[in-house]
Amino acid sequence: MRLPLLALAVASFGIGTTEFVIMGLLPDVAQDLGVSIPRAGLLVSGYALGVTIGAPILAMATARLHRRTALLMLIGIFILGNLLCAIAPTYWSLMAARIVTAFCHGAFFGIGSVVAAEIVPPNQRAQAIAMMFAGLTLANVLGVPFGTALGQALGWRSTFWVVTGIGVAAALALVKFLPRGMQGSGGGLLSEVRVLRRPQVLLAMLISVLASASLFAVFTYIAPILQQVTGVSPHGVTYILLVFGLGLTFGNFAGGWLADKRLMPTLIGIFILLALVLAAFTEAAHNVVPAVIAIFIWGILAFALVSPLQIRVVNEAVGAPNIASTLNQGAFNLGNASGAWIGGLAIDGGLSYGGIPWIGAALALVALAFTVYSWALDRREALPEAAAGA
Repeated sequence: MRLPLLALAVASFGIGTTEFVIMGLLPDVAQDLGVSIPRAGLLVSGYALGVTIGAPILAMATARLHRRTALLMLIGIFILGNLLCAIAPTYWSLMAARIVTAFCHGAFFGIGSVVAAEIVPPNQRAQAIAMMFAGLTLANVLGVPFGTALGQALGWRSTFWVVTGIGVAAALALVKFLPRGMQGSGGGLLSEVRVLRRPQVLLAMLISVLASASLFAVFTYIAPILQQVTGVSPHGVTYILLVFGLGLTFGNFAGGWLADKRLMPTLIGIFILLALVLAAFTEAAHNVVPAVIAIFIWGILAFALVSPLQIRVVNEAVGAPNIASTLNQGAFNLGNASGAWIGGLAIDGGLSYGGIPWIGAALALVALAFTVYSWALDRREALPEAAAGA
């Protein structure tokens, strides 16, 4: 069981690296292609647009395929997209290549989550999803810094050549280790879409949006918070972000393990702690050591939510999980954009950088309220079943 999960993790490492490494290479890309840095920055937006558009399209297109076949097709798109990035002669050809690459993103993580949950015993499903997402956290800790350094030393195209190689390695691992015979949705597209009418599926996606918004309302502005409030140098910010990345990695595994014990109480407990830590960060941010400790704990809690929320969607979309699981990846991305936007509005409205963590704490509390409501619905639905059994 570990080898298929490792193959999925290698693929997610490559996908995470190619998504975020462009940020560190923007000056190099801009100079080489003769565009401004802000215009090169639109390559990030183009990727996000590709994820948003591509996820539901590819989820529906692959709904009836065997899941192994679907994942191999998606990793093929990933390889093609990065190859096109590496050889792109112009800015617009690079933009098109980034969008092609992004098309596989949401669908791969969505279908991959379903596969990871299917190939392990029921009491290890969230841990299996966490194992797959470990590749994404390691991409932030290792892939992005290494890819940035490589691109700065040998040219930005070299980074995409290496990521293409990672994609090929992931494809070979998926071919060798993914089990055969994992059927797609027997009911096809209609049954997949009908799942979206279930209140608990929609609630889980809403909670995912709020969880991600809580993170990015603060994380988007972490550099100015650390520089202007904590007094950290730009070089020091890099090291603190490494600490944050380590927290994400630890939290990913901790969240999966806890969710397999008790899913909804785990989510409720994490949201409570998350709100408290972000509130404390408003004071801790004024001193380096408390700020680093708060950021590490924040990283643990923020990513401890990912696999529990993903398995919640998979559980509630039973019978047709592909499109729901994939759209939940879109929900996380919507939260990323919404959180950054909300934080920006607050700053434009006069809120200081030191007060930004209050926004994240407030969003965590809203997510907590919806999580408690969803759990209450679970318990209400369980009462008639228990009565009938008695």
